[in-house]
Amino acid sequence: MTALHFRSAADLARLVQAREISAIELLDHFVARVEQYNPAINAIVATDFDGARKAARAADAALAGGESLGPLHGVPMTIKDAYEVAGLRSTGGAPEYAEHVPTRHADAVARIEKSGGIIFGKTNVPYLSGDLQTFNAVYGTTNNPWDLTRGPGGSSGGAAAALAAGLTGLELGSDIGGSIRTPAHLCGVFGHKPSYGIVSKRGHIPGPPGNLSQPDLSVSGPLGRSAEDLDLLLSVVAGAEGHDAAGWRLELPAPRATSPKGLRVAVWIDEPFCDIDPEMAGLLRNAAQALQEAGASVDWSARPGFSFAESTEIYLTLLHGTMAAGFPDKIRAHFAEVARTLDPADKSHRALQARGGSLSHAGWIAMNERRERLRAHWARFFQDFDVVLAPVLMRPAFAHDQNPDWNARRLSVNGVERPYADTLLWAGPAVVSYLPASAAPVGLTAAGLPVGIQIIGPYLGDRTTIAVAGMVENLVGGFRPPPGY
Repeated sequence: MTALHFRSAADLARLVQAREISAIELLDHFVARVEQYNPAINAIVATDFDGARKAARAADAALAGGESLGPLHGVPMTIKDAYEVAGLRSTGGAPEYAEHVPTRHADAVARIEKSGGIIFGKTNVPYLSGDLQTFNAVYGTTNNPWDLTRGPGGSSGGAAAALAAGLTGLELGSDIGGSIRTPAHLCGVFGHKPSYGIVSKRGHIPGPPGNLSQPDLSVSGPLGRSAEDLDLLLSVVAGAEGHDAAGWRLELPAPRATSPKGLRVAVWIDEPFCDIDPEMAGLLRNAAQALQEAGASVDWSARPGFSFAESTEIYLTLLHGTMAAGFPDKIRAHFAEVARTLDPADKSHRALQARGGSLSHAGWIAMNERRERLRAHWARFFQDFDVVLAPVLMRPAFAHDQNPDWNARRLSVNGVERPYADTLLWAGPAVVSYLPASAAPVGLTAAGLPVGIQIIGPYLGDRTTIAVAGMVENLVGGFRPPPGY
């Protein structure tokens, strides 16, 4: 039988509801795990065990009185430190917010608490969630439980590491550049980047505390140890908030398929613009083959009506524009000066950062029109296919590299040194076109490092990508704990 701390959050909720374990007993089990294993990983960086115990006892009392608090009743969980949790230090990994203790929850956190989740801590992030590694000057470095010399990814790196090590029951992450999917892949857990706009980001850092606007591209979504957990938490946090709540209600379509039979799959693994580690590619193909053998229709060469390079250019330009909105004026002025000197044919990371970082509003409107044309191509493509299977990242977990100059960092793939910023490339197609994308583990490399697959679906087809993650889970094994935990 699976150890309690490695059970899915859905299983934990069922155990509490059936009174096979109390919420306080379950919480104390995870607290003991944190005290034993977290020091070496540094995934959980702020805690409120006393407050959580009070909430757990209240959950047990409610259940004893015949009352269910909701689908997360009694589930101990942590929250990425990008989100404000009332009464708990919420830093976003930034020294300037090191003493920030909010008085209200982020919208998604409030939904979690209202649904019975027991929040006992925060998980580590990079500075303002701006890296695909997890380290900052407030809390230090988070290590990957599969290999402590490697990173767990970012920016939801603490979240994924805590889940993999069995230190928490469930997690809420955020994603603008793979920040849910990349840590899920590197730590061997599940993650879901929702369709843009269906989960409120009020109370997320960045922007600054008190910010009310929704940034372009960025989304909030679940991480867990099963596909069922993704669906469970998405159902809790998705929906209208604020002004929108007066006029609309979210009703996500049911999955297009509930088993591989009849499922229409396109496979986008081979891509000259961003090739990937060959051993990892083999595990991804094995997952696609397993779906095919179970009855899915699989096309190994179909592509939407645009190139990966075109999508990447639009994505990175808009991404850098969004990120630069919070930069000082002198930095944006520097980007503008660099952009003026560029050859129009230069599509390097440096060039796209400069153009995006100095994008005018008129320039954004023009780029947004190009994005809408991508979305139209995807909509036509998803008339013939239900999901696209793709890599999450070009390689498995890599060693810590905290050089502050991203342009100086390099990653080896197939014996070739690649720019560190290439870690953004496979995240881009889903982000720029507002599509849902789930990540599911598909096995281990010969070196014992986990590999995940990315499942991209049509806009608002979140239930479909999560359902396919569940099919992959059943066919190739799903979550497995790292050795020693």
